[in-house]
Amino acid sequence: MPATDTSVTGALHARRSVRAFTDRPVDPALLKEIFATAQRAPSGGNLQPWQVTVLTGEPWQAVKDAVAARIAMGREGQEPEYDIYPRALTEPWTDRRFGVGEALYASLGIPREDKAGRLARFMDNYRGFDAPVMLFLHCSRIMGPPQWSDMGMWLQSVMLLLVEHGLASCPQECWAMYGATIRRTLGLDDGQILFTGLAIGYADTDAAVNQWAVPRAPLDEVIDWKGF
Repeated sequence: MPATDTSVTGALHARRSVRAFTDRPVDPALLKEIFATAQRAPSGGNLQPWQVTVLTGEPWQAVKDAVAARIAMGREGQEPEYDIYPRALTEPWTDRRFGVGEALYASLGIPREDKAGRLARFMDNYRGFDAPVMLFLHCSRIMGPPQWSDMGMWLQSVMLLLVEHGLASCPQECWAMYGATIRRTLGLDDGQILFTGLAIGYADTDAAVNQWAVPRAPLDEVIDWKGF
């Protein structure tokens, strides 16, 4: 699918979780246009539960600095908002999760035994892979699973619109491991819960980490046809 194809199908094929960005700034007017269009995303009862904080420059650096200080504390510094993965994860989901991780490190030439190299690369998550813009998606704690689904539909809408306009992104639930720190830094009260971050910018198309093929499960693993 050519990169210039801005149809929905083209955007879905082109979208990927980009893990290396250039330092090219993003026009805030373009972001405003994208977010205005994404407001057409569906939500049960038209609640539109998503609430968003978008950062660049010094405010974005302040979040990175605050989280880095917590990371330096080790496990005690973590303040998880929720379990990012189920604690009792089983196959086929374990295979998919660890398989994509191995493929990512392979694209970077970091073998399994290079624990330090893998850790250093993992820490790039908490720099947003050098993206110039970070979006934090949060909502009221009174919201339940249906509203979190609504947030996901809004987020997918944003990611596809970014592709349409030549931008790239990477959804990052890892920020929820330090949710309280981020909320304090952003001035959000405890009535909010952090769902995810979304790194936004222009992809470094020469970076190997942005070039490997991310597998998807075949239809017969996820769809059961009846009555056809």
